[in-house]
Amino acid sequence: MRQFTKASGFAALAAFTLIATGCSTGGGGEAEPGAGGDDAQYVIGVSNTLAGNGWREEMICAVKAEAVASGQVSKVIAISKNGGPTEQIQDLQNLISQGVDAIIVNPADREKLNPIIEEAEAQGIVVVAVDSPVTAESAYVAVNDQVEWGRLNAAWLAEAMGGTGEILYMRGIDGVPADTDRDTGFKEALAGFPDITYKTVWTGWDYTKGGEIAVQELSAADYQGVWTSGTDYTVVNAFETVNKEPVPVTGQETNAFIGQLLDGKPGAVITNPAIIGGVGANIALRVLNGEQVERETVLTPQVLDVETSRDVLESSYSAERDELYNATLSIEGQTTFTPEQLTSCKGPGE
Repeated sequence: MRQFTKASGFAALAAFTLIATGCSTGGGGEAEPGAGGDDAQYVIGVSNTLAGNGWREEMICAVKAEAVASGQVSKVIAISKNGGPTEQIQDLQNLISQGVDAIIVNPADREKLNPIIEEAEAQGIVVVAVDSPVTAESAYVAVNDQVEWGRLNAAWLAEAMGGTGEILYMRGIDGVPADTDRDTGFKEALAGFPDITYKTVWTGWDYTKGGEIAVQELSAADYQGVWTSGTDYTVVNAFETVNKEPVPVTGQETNAFIGQLLDGKPGAVITNPAIIGGVGANIALRVLNGEQVERETVLTPQVLDVETSRDVLESSYSAERDELYNATLSIEGQTTFTPEQLTSCKGPGE
């Protein structure tokens, strides 16, 4: 059975931090963005199968930032392109052939990558699955608790709807572990609200597509709440497009969505840090340095709305930051980079 570490909380502009328990921290540093330390020796690979997604891009930036902060990494090789398990297996084979010391993978499937992960482990490569889990025994796992994310998301929305009405249920990509886990939590929460129904649509975690779907759905029907899985702010915009009063919308800590909540739009953030990539890099480096590291690290999401958490939301929002940017910038005990190293998105030598 895997051991795991729990972490919870919210971080913004390095003022608020997610608190991790039972973990040692990685070796921090004051390296400038793009710099490598004198003892730089490791090469880290990254495999991402959702190219062009802002959350995933920040995940990769966090890997680079942690690599720079450590001073122990000479290069980060990131492969980011759209695909499923078959394409990701090829990408992992590519990284192995390039001689990486560790691989940070956001898995497209819970089971199908196991053979290539075991092959990497047999060659001494540390593999850390982030955001979604894999079942390979040799892999380390660093995830946001996606079942709890889906549960908290649905429970807050159901309460905001007064326990009755229809939800526009906007899912991600069918079959991806994070989406499957969120669906489990969603259905568990709604089991306690028999007077709520829902209609499922698929967004592919694409903000533009999600906004277009929302316009179509809101034009055709009235919903009392919208559950989103990463397309939050474009859904809020859709209400203005169709000239309807907004109803409660749930999402993650997207900069634009936080701004909308502060402007009075009804809804709530359920935290889902994109910098989980940096957590994965921190774990990989600690393992490479001979530390005993627990196999699973789980970040517990929090619900943030204007009524209960205005101060946190205000400290997290920046009008100068990209609208897609995820507001969690550090996780105490699990990341060591500075906000500047994260936002530069430059790996060692870049």
